[in-house]
Amino acid sequence: MNTIDLTPLYRNSIGFDRLASLLDSSLSSNSTSSGYPPYNIETLDDNRYTITLAVAGFERSDIEITVDKDVLIVKGSKQEDDNRKYLYKGIAHRTFERKFDLAEHIEVSGAELKNGLLNINLVKEVPEEMKPKEIPIKDVAELKPKSLDHQSEVTPQAH
Repeated sequence: MNTIDLTPLYRNSIGFDRLASLLDSSLSSNSTSSGYPPYNIETLDDNRYTITLAVAGFERSDIEITVDKDVLIVKGSKQEDDNRKYLYKGIAHRTFERKFDLAEHIEVSGAELKNGLLNINLVKEVPEEMKPKEIPIKDVAELKPKSLDHQSEVTPQAH
């Protein structure tokens, strides 16, 4: 198994620790995929995405969608009808599991099944406190000790 040394990236980057494990897992030869069911990943705009899986023959009750630790997992399982006798069976109804790694702040906003296509809608929702903000720079000359200002405002009281 080949590994990539990302140490030079860490010199100027903070918080990308998960990147190394993602690259290693995607490059490992153990993570082979059957290619079933086929899927598309579409960018709708800067903050919205859709994953479309071709799941012809599956019903809503046959499909399970979960998110666990920034991994979207789509599982499908269909019970075979033993009463049917096929001369030829070319339509796949086999059990499947697809995993998609999600970046930070990517949330599943919904899913719909229509015409044999499962659409999973994703949205990137960066919390307000995580968005860029401008930090004002104060001039040292403008800063006055508050204790001096406070003392000058206090007037002695007569007894």
